[in-house]
Amino acid sequence: MLPELSLSLQFGKIKDADKHRDALKRHKVIRWIRNTLEVDGEITVRIVDALEGQTLNREYRQKDYATNVLTFDYTQEPVTADLVLCAPVIAQEAKEQKKTLEAHYAHMIVHGTLHAQGWDHELDEDAEVMELRESEIMARLGFKNPY
Repeated sequence: MLPELSLSLQFGKIKDADKHRDALKRHKVIRWIRNTLEVDGEITVRIVDALEGQTLNREYRQKDYATNVLTFDYTQEPVTADLVLCAPVIAQEAKEQKKTLEAHYAHMIVHGTLHAQGWDHELDEDAEVMELRESEIMARLGFKNPY
C-alpha cells in the first residue's frame, strides 16, 4: 500500500502557466510523490519563475542562479517538505534533453521527494544509487529512464 500524502500544489506567476498546469495535473503529482515516498508525507510543491528560483537558491544555498528543483526538508517521519520547481529551467532542460515537460517535471518531483527523505548525490557512489532509485521509480510510473 502506498503512503498517505497531503499535497499543496502552488503556482507562482509564471510565463506559459497553462502549459505548466497541464503538465502538472494534481492527480499525477500525487501519484508521482506517493510512489516515491517510503512513509506518509505532507509536501508542498511550488512552481516559480526564474527570479523567485534564483532568490531562493541564493538565500539558502549561496548559489546565485535559478536551478530546476530545491528541496526544503523539515522532518523525515512523516516526511514534511517543500519542493520548489523553477518553471523556465524545467522547460529549458526538457527541451535540451528531448523530454516532454510532464516527464521532466515527474523526474524532478521524484528527485526532490527522494531528497526530502534524506537521499543525496554529493558523492559519486551516492549519486549512482540515487539515480538507480530514480530510474526504477520512473519506470514504475511509465516513464523512460531519465538518464
